[in-house]
Amino acid sequence: MIAKGQVHKFGDDINTDYIISGQIKFKVQDPYELAKYVMGDIAPGFYKKVKKGDFLVAGRNFGCGSSREQAPIAIKYAGISIVIAKSFARIFYRNCFNLGLPAIELDTDGIDNGDELEVDLDNGTVKNITKGTESKFSPIPQTMQTLLADGGLVEHFKKHGGFKL
Repeated sequence: MIAKGQVHKFGDDINTDYIISGQIKFKVQDPYELAKYVMGDIAPGFYKKVKKGDFLVAGRNFGCGSSREQAPIAIKYAGISIVIAKSFARIFYRNCFNLGLPAIELDTDGIDNGDELEVDLDNGTVKNITKGTESKFSPIPQTMQTLLADGGLVEHFKKHGGFKL
């Protein structure tokens, strides 16, 4: 899978309450409505800036905090195609794949807000089109790519009648 889009960059230790506020995640069930509030506490109106296929890029420990799935759901339904960070909180990382949202770990220091990227999940490359650079990351294992292609773990189960890879 190859994705192209613009970068929306955040820093280190972005917790799930920054991604989707607790006062919203307990009230809103519709994923498209939830997406309207993504990053709202630290970047009001963020969802209006995202174009389908864009990237959310961050520093270390992205998605720390609660283990609720609303955070990656809000990101995915806002139109973000891939989340790229130096590191992720483990439960957030797992939730991303379970929901069909690719998450890759990469040194993000050379990526700036507004840069245009091309990400190749099969080959493990991130091309920064704006800067003319390329970075490598460990390619996503085929098992995880199958889950992503099926739309996440639940959709994979529905499609295959169980966990079949």
